[in-house]
Formats: sequence, C-alpha cells, structure tokens
Amino acid sequence: MTRTVDIVQKLWNLCNDLRDDGVTFHQYVTELTYLLFLKMAKETGQEEGRDGGINIPLQNRWDTLKAASAPDRLDHYRQTLLDLGKSPAPLVRMIYADASSFIRKPATLSKLVTDIDALDWYSAKEEGLGDLYEGLLAKNANEKKSGAGQYFTPRPLIDSIVAVMQPTSDDIIQDPAAGTGGFLIAAHHHITTHEDEYSWPETKQRAYYENAFHGMELVPDTQRLALMNLMLHGLANDPERSGIRLGDTLSSDHQKLPKATLILSNPPFGTKKGGGTPTRDDLTYVTSNKQFAFLQHIYRALKTHGRAAVILPDNVLFESGIGKQIRADLMDKCTLHTILRLPTGIFYAQGVKTNVLFFTRGTSDKGNTKEVWVYDLRANMPHFGKRTPFTREYFTEFETAYGPDPYGGPDALAARVDTGPEGRFRRFTREQIAERGDSLDISWLKDDSADQGDLPEPAQLAEEALTELAGAMEELRAILLELGEDQQALEEAGVLS
Repeated sequence: MTRTVDIVQKLWNLCNDLRDDGVTFHQYVTELTYLLFLKMAKETGQEEGRDGGINIPLQNRWDTLKAASAPDRLDHYRQTLLDLGKSPAPLVRMIYADASSFIRKPATLSKLVTDIDALDWYSAKEEGLGDLYEGLLAKNANEKKSGAGQYFTPRPLIDSIVAVMQPTSDDIIQDPAAGTGGFLIAAHHHITTHEDEYSWPETKQRAYYENAFHGMELVPDTQRLALMNLMLHGLANDPERSGIRLGDTLSSDHQKLPKATLILSNPPFGTKKGGGTPTRDDLTYVTSNKQFAFLQHIYRALKTHGRAAVILPDNVLFESGIGKQIRADLMDKCTLHTILRLPTGIFYAQGVKTNVLFFTRGTSDKGNTKEVWVYDLRANMPHFGKRTPFTREYFTEFETAYGPDPYGGPDALAARVDTGPEGRFRRFTREQIAERGDSLDISWLKDDSADQGDLPEPAQLAEEALTELAGAMEELRAILLELGEDQQALEEAGVLS
C-alpha cells in the first residue's frame, strides 16, 4: 500500500495550490472529488456507459477537460459541473447535484488537472482506487482544521466491530448516520473476503448489489463523498434503490430505509440543531438529544433477531429522565449483551468518551436482556494521537473475549469468562443494573495512566468539561420539561437554546 499512501500525500499536497483561492480543507476534498470522479471514470473504463458504466458525455469527460485551452478550462469545467448535475445517470447526477467550483483562478485549475493526470494511476488501480480515496478521506478527517472528523469513524474501530458482527450476503445492512460510508464498505469487504461472490446465482448477486446496503446522510457534501467512496468500492450500481441517500433519519425520511438484519452506526453527538426535537412522530420517547433519538431508531429498525453495533458517548449510559427510560426500553426489546468502553482520544472531539453497544432484537418487547458484559478498553490505555497511533491490534483481546457468536446468544454468553475486578471483561446481571438505576456507565479498574504523567492536552480537558456540561444541561432540560415547564418559556430563557 506504499504507492497508494504516496499518491494520497501528493493529492493532499495539491491543497496548497488552492489556499490562495481561499479554499478550506473540506471544500478542497469536495472539489477534488469532482475532478477525481472524471479521472477515475476514465481509468476504470466506465465513462462510456458500457457494462453498467456511468456514461459521461464526451464533452464532459476528463480528456476533454485536459485538452481545453488553459484560459478557457475553468469556464469549461464550471459548465461540466452544471451538465453532470443534470445527468440521466443517477450516480453522476447525485455526485454533481448543486455542484459549484470553489476555484477562482484558471491557472489553479490547470495545475490541478496537470498534477492529477501525472500521478501513477496504474499503481493506484493495482492497489485499489477505493483504498486511495478512503486514504484521502482519512487525511481530511485527521486534519483538525477541516472539521471532517465527525464524519469519519476510525478504520481500526470499524474493522473490529465488523469482525465480531460477521455480516453475510444474506443481511440487509443499514447505517442511519452513514457519513462517508465506512461501515457499509467494511461490511462489504468482510462479506466478499469470507464468501465467494462468483459462486452466487445471478439473482443473488443482483439482490446483494441492489438491496443489501442502505444508509442516510444529512449533509449534502458528505453524501457526495460517500457516493464516490461507494462507487470506487463497487457499491453504487443502483443508488436510487440502495446506497446512501440524502436525508434526515430523525424526520419522515427514515421511511426510505428498510428494516434491517444488521445496523452498524456512529450517530452524531449533541442536540438537534436549534434545540428542537425530531420531526418524525413515531418515537416513543421525544428528546432533542440526537444520540437517544438515533438509538431509538436503531432498535426499532431492526428485524426480529436483527443485530446492531452502535457507537455512543458516555452520557447515553448514565443520563436520567428520558435517558433512563430509553435504556430500559432498549433492554426490554433487545438483548443488550455487550458494551465496549473505548479509549479516549480516538475521535475528532478528544474529550468525548465513547462506547460501542452490541444488541440483538428479541422476539418479544419485554425482558430480553438478562445480563450485560462490559469490556473496559479505556482504563490504563495510551493517549492516542500522532505519537501513538490507534491500530487494530488494540482490539485483539476484545474480539477473542467477545466470542464467535455475533448475536450474543445464551450459549455464547455462558461460554464467556468473567475476568474479575482486576481484568477487563465483567458480567453484570439485569438485576444488578436495575440496582444502579439502569445506569450502564460501569467501570471498576483504577486508571493509572494519569499517575504516569501522561496527561491530556489542556484543549482535551476543556473539551471533556464542555461535553460533561452539555450532558448536564440535557438532563436539566429533561427534568424541567417533565415538571411541566413551558417549552417556549424555557427557550426564551436560553435553557432550551
């Protein structure tokens, strides 16, 4: 993968050419996507629309853009964006929907086209164009100024979650907060690595590529990146039937997502924009807290025996009021069998402490959770960053402890080993959790990392304090509303702003 890494770095370095045009990192990746789509369509032989290709008109193709005279190239490029935004090919139309260029100088575009064309595309194709593009997205996510980390879940975490959930070609897989599509792509990679897709009947192949993967993303530019990502991994054959749709899962848009047998997701943190509640009217517990709203969507969207793995911050585990009711409802309707406490410092908001909840939808709506196993991968762990990269190897012992059953069935749970108060894996009965007020924020190991002088940066400590304050405010809002306080009065007072 060395050559792909080199190409990603060269593509990222081209961003320097756009700084004089006032282009941000995130705008740059979007701009680069417009150009890379044309170049990669040429490199993969899809631009003519043969064999399921994407059919780009001759006047809008890469070679035509490259051949345009330097003074006219920017005008030609802008017209190409407009033309492709009206394309009859669904994927092309979605990627270029409302597209406009941030580039202002013809010389800047000419340098980008020339430099992109000069890259080692033979090596990129050999190693995988999808991997190249994901490398670019990862670079964008790791650049704090880009603000894109919220859309990009670390790949080692995704790969570990997918490994224990064991997706198969028979699954209907959903991510209601899809970001750039990492979970869906990892699930696809797991399936095609463990199954021989060429042995599937033609009807199964068609069903798999047309109906197995479903996601929703709220932000148009992020959905654009996701569609490009899926296309380069072979998962955007029919984006009007499957793939990642543009929409708000916390609105009636959720109806576009089918019931799933497997849901993998990292929902956005925080409260709904403007402090409002979801506009969909089918959630039992109404809250402006997006994580609680997404959690309800996820366990409601699972088919019977469907399984889910969802990344959620600590406040979801301990908040009272509506939070406690939602946790109880989850444990009633599903077997919540495993919680993985994640290390700090692996997400864009360094102070946010996160967890993965693993659960399976029951056959009834009551009493499904009998016991919850908690794996603590947070205490006595390094502070991850550039000096200490976060890698898949840190999950090895967790994956072994989780066991071979992705559903967390009774036999699998009985085979697990409680490592005791000195170990990382503990079992807690439903009764013990009830005694804790249904709090799932369970820890027992003494964290000695602070005693070793490896303290977080001041910005991280400040962000952690803000996160805890936001959780306290959300709890206060819930209490005031439960006491019958007028919502409009609270908004005017700034409590619900």
